[in-house]
Amino acid sequence: MTSPLRIIFAGTPEFSVSALSALASEHQVVAVLSQPDRPAGRGRQLRASPVKEFAVAQGLPVLQPDSLKSESIQQQLKDLDADCMVVVAYGLILPQQVLDIPRHGCLNIHASLLPRWRGAAPIQRAIAAGDTKSGVTIMQMDKGLDTGDMLAIESCDIEATDTGSSLHDKLAAIGARLLLKVLEQMQQSQLKPQAQDNSLACYAEKLNKSEALIDWTNDAILVERLIRAFNAWPVAHTLHQGKILRIWQASTSPVEISDMNQYQPGQIIETGSNGILVACGNGVLSLERVQLAGKKQASAQEFSNGRNLVGEVLGIEK
Repeated sequence: MTSPLRIIFAGTPEFSVSALSALASEHQVVAVLSQPDRPAGRGRQLRASPVKEFAVAQGLPVLQPDSLKSESIQQQLKDLDADCMVVVAYGLILPQQVLDIPRHGCLNIHASLLPRWRGAAPIQRAIAAGDTKSGVTIMQMDKGLDTGDMLAIESCDIEATDTGSSLHDKLAAIGARLLLKVLEQMQQSQLKPQAQDNSLACYAEKLNKSEALIDWTNDAILVERLIRAFNAWPVAHTLHQGKILRIWQASTSPVEISDMNQYQPGQIIETGSNGILVACGNGVLSLERVQLAGKKQASAQEFSNGRNLVGEVLGIEK
């Protein structure tokens, strides 16, 4: 049986916690890097990242530098005498000097089938684009953006009902399991790095709240994908009588409308057992779960009760 590796872990959001938990059970985590505490919530109080919260609960030493470019933090990392650094959605750039510190370099868990969807939001971009497959790639980091050699890949289906949240959870579990496998192969000198085909790469831009405003002139299929992709953040939304109406769940409607030309994009066609039917640039979307600003989530039926919605055009300022 091989002895535990000395590992530096770098991660920040919830997605990273599964991998850190798996590492802590099998190897010696000598330090956890996470981004500095940030203001959050209505009170804008400083809040620790999910990774820091987990690390503190487990008694793991935590470092929260603003940058990894200073000689002092680089010396701290060298003094840890680490075999490897594992990076999972850390959010800070690793200079070449840092990449070179651990004996076996730095590994990254990336939530896509590289080279598909390099960048910050691979989970959501895959759903929005209509991909039927996603997965996790473990790669050897280099100075490029998700361009390093691939060490292991595991795929999973993107189901028709998958949201950004549900796919996030699937991939977090896969990544933790696959990481332990790769580290075992590393210890046994069995890794077989594979170069990426750069010509197949797509860039998954960081999510922006402005993208979540629904454009009803789009095809209903595209709007439905966006709603799933942006659940649970930033949440697709529209305007209802001048107020923000978040759309948590929707589906393309099989209901056939005899004359779609009489409806403009965003106009509510009917309400009832089929949900709140809304005309799109092409096709009809059925809203199933919604949330008006300041209110709780509600089913389409609950939201429709007592409201005369038919004929209203969503997305228009009051």
